Amino acid sequence: MLDGMTTTRPRPPRILRTRWTPGPTPFALCPVHVSVTDFTARGHVQAGAVALAGLRLRRTWHRTPGALGLWLWADLAGRRSGSVSVWTDEVALKEFVTRPDHLAIVRAHRGRGALRATAWTAEDFDPDEVWSRAHSLITGPTPWPHGPVHLEEA
Repeated sequence: MLDGMTTTRPRPPRILRTRWTPGPTPFALCPVHVSVTDFTARGHVQAGAVALAGLRLRRTWHRTPGALGLWLWADLAGRRSGSVSVWTDEVALKEFVTRPDHLAIVRAHRGRGALRATAWTAEDFDPDEVWSRAHSLITGPTPWPHGPVHLEEA
């Protein structure tokens, strides 16, 4: 309480996430490449369309080369959705990003929001540690290494 007034902290976003979706690559004790994406749509209609496109793309995950697995996540009130994906290496992630089906989704939503993305390499894959780090980015306590990229620029 300050000078008779109460202050309230903004509530952290309520993040929904899918179950872990494994890729075709079996886990081994080796370094992994982690990618986190966050798309903020301009409106709720676009937010729903982007989230639905992500769910459709997830259906191909079991045959995505170099993919160890992924979680999709959404903040419905904030019109945001994204992914936390784990790869054998950065090359596998780049190959996925340039896949025709992924590019079609990016092009379809160009100009309808802002995208943030970051990636890092971890010595081993610890699901709890990866999700905790990604969740800190998604909910705001940890700053993103880069600002948003408007899809017109992507």
